[in-house]
Amino acid sequence: MLKIGVARVIIAEALAAGAAGGMKPLSVVVLDGGGHVIAFERADGASPGRFEIARAKAHGAVMLGIGGRAQRDRAEEQGYFMAALSGVFGGAILPVPGGVLVRDASGAVIGAVGVTGDTSDNDAAAAEAGIRAAGLQPEA
Repeated sequence: MLKIGVARVIIAEALAAGAAGGMKPLSVVVLDGGGHVIAFERADGASPGRFEIARAKAHGAVMLGIGGRAQRDRAEEQGYFMAALSGVFGGAILPVPGGVLVRDASGAVIGAVGVTGDTSDNDAAAAEAGIRAAGLQPEA
């Protein structure tokens, strides 16, 4: 189970990874295993609409049990299927990198992280850095 203290570590380290990598201002959300927001932070200079984007990336990962890269690949192969899933979830799925599953030491999915603000691949890298810094396993 993800707790607020761990979520704060993930966010701080993802933002730090973005800054260290020269990325544009990032926004980071951490969801629990049920898709509920634990914590969110938007870096100075990040655009205001980033919460919804970050949440949709993370929500898709946790609801479907696959990371953003796998969602993107599925969307490229079966766009109709991912469009239908987005409808099922009220539009709260964004099938691109940057939505990363969080797994515990046993491999169980305990939540997801969504990062937005730079390229999708950079967003995913920042999320992965935050998750690893918290001692957990990312699945992008």
